[in-house]
Amino acid sequence: MPKEPWTLGRLQEVIRTLYGPKDTQRGIDGTFMWLMEEVGELSAALRGGTHAQRQEEFADVLAWLATIANVAGIDLEEAIAAKYGEGCPGCHAIPCSCAPAEKP
Repeated sequence: MPKEPWTLGRLQEVIRTLYGPKDTQRGIDGTFMWLMEEVGELSAALRGGTHAQRQEEFADVLAWLATIANVAGIDLEEAIAAKYGEGCPGCHAIPCSCAPAEKP
């Protein structure tokens, strides 16, 4: 039997199933602090960690982002499609043609 592919929607569903009640009880502020802690750990891994450590920290950051999206009632697939579904949000081109100093 083939494995189901991981999508943002599946990630949110798995995180909700695993931790939903705890996440809701912790709330947005507490969840945001955990996300920031994981971003810090990712930063450290990018500067001096192994490939395996970087991989683990990327997974943690993505999981905590899905967690806070769940708590905030945001569907990540819908949000990404709305913002990036028709190209760069700044110049609307694919690939982006914004100047390097611009934040699209």
